[in-house]
Amino acid sequence: MFTKAIVKTPCQAMVHGISAAGLGQPNYELALLQHQNYITALEHCGLQVTILPADEAFPDSCFVEDPAIITSHGAIITRLGADSRAGETQAIEQALSAHFSKWATIESPGTLDGGDVMMVGSHFYIGLSDRTNAAGAQQLIDWLRSMNMDGSTVDMSEMLHLKTGVSYLENNQLVAAGEFVSHPAFSEFDVLEVLPPESYAANCIWVNDKVIMPMGFPATQAMLEHAGFQVVLCDVSEFQKLDGGLSCLSLRF
Repeated sequence: MFTKAIVKTPCQAMVHGISAAGLGQPNYELALLQHQNYITALEHCGLQVTILPADEAFPDSCFVEDPAIITSHGAIITRLGADSRAGETQAIEQALSAHFSKWATIESPGTLDGGDVMMVGSHFYIGLSDRTNAAGAQQLIDWLRSMNMDGSTVDMSEMLHLKTGVSYLENNQLVAAGEFVSHPAFSEFDVLEVLPPESYAANCIWVNDKVIMPMGFPATQAMLEHAGFQVVLCDVSEFQKLDGGLSCLSLRF
């Protein structure tokens, strides 16, 4: 069960964040409202939420999932794959220092984004993407093994991040879209397939027996409810414009 989350207020510079979505520029005022509603959703799931202040130096810094990975044995500060985001790790490391005493740091030439890492119990799946390379993945795996955990890499070619297209919902159940629906790395899971028109909804988060999913994807919502999940809807349209999803906006532990 999760008890805490860390989020970071979007900065005004977010409208100039990295994006390949082709959905237009985000509306900053609407993004702030959606971010507050996201915090409310986390609180509804029982989490105590720490809110970090906005940082205008880093347009993408509201996506706090990427600078760190949290495990039951400590935290890993990543080395982000986009050069413009390199300085985001400092604020996240400071915030996590109040909660964790064991640390690891991904070093050059490794790159690793938290959005490419999916935890399933004590095993971590690591997507090899444009943001995460083999050297970064191996550093993470080595640290995990030193802590009696483990990891494995997932080859991918279509998605920005691993968790853009796959989310673990506990009890051996995965939500998956696109290349991950029949990916051999996930052959042992019960896969709930998100159809192409709603592929964005594959990025959802399990929080204490509830699933927070993006608003506006009725087929995926019906599928999850039919599978027995209590669904919490959250509109994140302005973050979708920056290639960001629900999992990107918080660190949960």
